[in-house]
Amino acid sequence: MADLDATGDKAAGKVKETLGKVTGDKDTEAEGRLQNLEGKAKEAVEDVKSGAKALVDRAKDALDGKG
Repeated sequence: MADLDATGDKAAGKVKETLGKVTGDKDTEAEGRLQNLEGKAKEAVEDVKSGAKALVDRAKDALDGKG
């Protein structure tokens, strides 16, 4: 679900940023840029979580003699 949230934030942010640029609305542009960055941050957190889980799983397998 978080991946979908991150993708949605990035897409909506890019739309707002572009709309702000086109209309000359600096607030909307900045809001879009921030929302896009929030989406990227969510993706980064999920990547770290996935990497940590993979390391834990590999450590468990090694301790159980499976790796």
